[in-house]
Amino acid sequence: MKRWGEIKDPLHGYIYITELEKDLIDTKPVQRLRRIKQLAGAYLTYIGAEHSRFGHVLGTMHIAGRIASHLSEKGLLDEDEVQKARIGGLLHDVGHGPFSHMFEEILDKYRHITHEDVTTWLIKESGLRDVLEGHGYSAGEISLLAVGRLQQGKPCLSQIMGSQFAADIMDFLPRDSYYTGAEYGKVDVHRLIDSLDVVNDSLAMDMTASYALEAYIIARYEMFKAVYFHRSVRAAQVMIIRAMDYANEYLGLTSYDTPDDYLRWDDSSIISALLGLSRSDAKLRIARDFAERFIERRLLKCAYEVTIHHRDPFFTNVFSREDYRRTIASEIAEESAVDEDYVIIDVPAAPSVPMRSIQGGPTEISVFQRKAGDEKVMRKFSDVSRLVDTLTGYVDVVRVYCPEDHREKVESVSENVLGRRPYSTKVTY
Repeated sequence: MKRWGEIKDPLHGYIYITELEKDLIDTKPVQRLRRIKQLAGAYLTYIGAEHSRFGHVLGTMHIAGRIASHLSEKGLLDEDEVQKARIGGLLHDVGHGPFSHMFEEILDKYRHITHEDVTTWLIKESGLRDVLEGHGYSAGEISLLAVGRLQQGKPCLSQIMGSQFAADIMDFLPRDSYYTGAEYGKVDVHRLIDSLDVVNDSLAMDMTASYALEAYIIARYEMFKAVYFHRSVRAAQVMIIRAMDYANEYLGLTSYDTPDDYLRWDDSSIISALLGLSRSDAKLRIARDFAERFIERRLLKCAYEVTIHHRDPFFTNVFSREDYRRTIASEIAEESAVDEDYVIIDVPAAPSVPMRSIQGGPTEISVFQRKAGDEKVMRKFSDVSRLVDTLTGYVDVVRVYCPEDHREKVESVSENVLGRRPYSTKVTY
């Protein structure tokens, strides 16, 4: 691949790009990612977390290219497939809405789709298609490759974006760690990539890199607790989710028909629209109030929290139902004499372990052991690592948020409704 130029990245150094990649970067869908923060409202807690999806997709492109080049050196991919892997990494997040995963909850509620579904649609229907086809690539193929759903061709190519070893994860963990200042997301990406191979048509990791793989899994677990589901981070996020939910019909957030309809929304345009809502309608007034609280950092406070470590998804499945959470929240609000619109029960939308939400539940991490004659024998990493076996599953965090002046009363009522917390949960409150 002929280099067109380079982009300086604080995480990976110089990221070299081809002319095709430059043309894709210059499109409206990719440039819009500059205006969508990677971690939504986390910057209200971690002051350095101002980084955008744009930097992340460039980093993912770089990592995807490194993985693909490593496989190419083994004779498993050719140069054109390396370029495809890089394109997939670059475009994998173009479907994200404003405030990243926060908007995804609105998409799921009203259209029953994810940002990955929007990604495939945009690649096939926006200006991205013209650029790809102008350079001789199939927009349909790339749209599936970008989200790890490509079924044709070599499975390992799609797995670069859709597996436990996805380039996406290998970029966002160290990137989010760098910008938040949290040290937990640092992983030895180079060692992980150099230890990848293909066994039985699947990406797997050499057991000789087990220490790096353990650190990789622990990093995801610790970043979940310290950053992604930090109580103040989530306070900002549940507020903006509710604001977008209440304003969805009025603003037409999920009623888009064309790529331009969807691409007009980013973090700033959403906030501007929310702040301009009428105060005459009750729901719109609440949406505007939450937006004002968000930009002024007048966050809801966590009145109740319980963390449960277990492997049974039943608890998560029940509390993931919005109707159930709203019913319980209404009960708590009524007994606390608080407006029910300002009492929110929050649970993780995805398990903390394993790493990818699209997996839906714990899945095994594939590793292999080399035998005589270069035979590769597949193993389950949980059988090899007691540490990983212990972590695999869920960390369910249930929180109840409310305005600060009602915190004490809501805490008391929540304990009665949801069960009194162990004293240990209050020690570091």
